[in-house]
Amino acid sequence: MRNIYLDNAATTKVDEKVVREMLPYFTEKYGNASSQHLVGQEAKRALQESRHVIAKSINAKDDEIIFTSGGTESNNLALKGLFFANKEAGTEKNHIITTKIEHDCVLNSCKWLEKQGAKITCIDVNSEGFVNINQLKQSITPNTLVVSIIHGNNEIGTIQDIEEIGKICREKGVYFHIDACQSYTKTPINVKKQNLDLVTLNSHKIHGPKGVGALYIREGIKIIPLAHGGGHEKALRNGTENVSGIVGFAKSVNLASSGDIKHMTKLRDYLIEEILKIPNTKLNGAKGDKRLCNNINISFNNIEGEAIGGYLDSYGICSSTGSACSSHTLETSHVLKAIGLSNLQANTTLRLSLSKYTTKEEIDYTLEILKKVVEKLRRMSPIK
Repeated sequence: MRNIYLDNAATTKVDEKVVREMLPYFTEKYGNASSQHLVGQEAKRALQESRHVIAKSINAKDDEIIFTSGGTESNNLALKGLFFANKEAGTEKNHIITTKIEHDCVLNSCKWLEKQGAKITCIDVNSEGFVNINQLKQSITPNTLVVSIIHGNNEIGTIQDIEEIGKICREKGVYFHIDACQSYTKTPINVKKQNLDLVTLNSHKIHGPKGVGALYIREGIKIIPLAHGGGHEKALRNGTENVSGIVGFAKSVNLASSGDIKHMTKLRDYLIEEILKIPNTKLNGAKGDKRLCNNINISFNNIEGEAIGGYLDSYGICSSTGSACSSHTLETSHVLKAIGLSNLQANTTLRLSLSKYTTKEEIDYTLEILKKVVEKLRRMSPIK
C-alpha cells in the first residue's frame, strides 16, 4: 500500500542530512556542553555554532536565542516568564492580548495566567483569519504587557502581517511575541524590521528532530525561568542541553530553501484548485502569498472530515482534521469557529499539509481517491 504523508503541519520527516549531522553527537562527540574538558567544550562549540545559525536566520544576536524542548515550552516560557518577571518588578503590567485562533498552548497558558492575576483579551479575526487591527489598537491599555499572535496559523494557514502589528506594539510600548512554529523558514522573519520582542521557533516542522525548539528574547527583556537548576541557557532554561537535537535543528534551518517553498506553493495551489472543483467545497483561510506555502484546509459541508480522513488513511494517505495537539478531542476547532464556521461546517473540514518531499504524482493520486471518497460519503450522508 502507498504511504502518502500529507500531515506535515503536525510533524515532518527528518531529513537524512539532518540525521547524519546529529549522529556523531550521540556516539563520538557526546560531551555535556557545561563540562570544562575537551569533549565537553567540543559539544559547547557545536551548541554555539547552532545558536548562531538560528540567530542569523531571524536577524537576531546569538545570545538572544534560548534553546528549549519545542514550541509549547517556548510559548509557555515567553508568556509566563514575562508575566512573572513584571509581577516581581511591580510594574502593574498584567494585561495580555492574544487572538481567538492561537495554538492551544498559548490559550491554555493565558487561562492559567488568569488565575495568577493576569487580564486576558482575545481579539477577533475576520473570515480569512486575519487579526482585527482596530480591535487590537483599542484593546491596548497602559497595563498591557504583551501582544501574542500566531504568525502562520497551524490549521488554516493564514499569515498575519506581523510588521504592521509590530509597529503598533512598538509605538504603544508593549512587547510583541509571535508563535512562528509553522511559519519559520517558510516566510521571512526579521526581528528588527518587524519589531519582534519574543519569537517561538521549533525544529520538527522543518524536517528537524522532535523535542527541540528555541525562544528569541530581545536583549534587555527580563524573563523568569519556569525551571530552576544549574544556570543553563543564561539560567532561563535550566537543564542539560540536547546538543544532538540542537545540531539537527540548525542543520534543518541551513537546508531550508526558496526552491522548496516554490515547490510546495505550486503543489498547494494545484491541490486547492482541483479540490474546489468538487461541488459544495470551501477553502478556509487566506489565499496566495498570505497563506502558508504548504497548507490546505477545505470544508466539504455535508460529510464529516473525520470520515474523509479515515477513508483516505485506508488508501495510505495521511491527513488531519485540525491541529495534531487537539486531535484526540471531539471538540469543534476553535479556529474554524473563530472565522465564522458553524459547528456543522467545522466538522466537515479536512487539512492537508505538504512538505518538500511531496510529489505531483502523490497529489494526483490523492485527488483521485479524495473525489471517490467524497462521492461515496455524500451518497451515504443524511445531510444534503
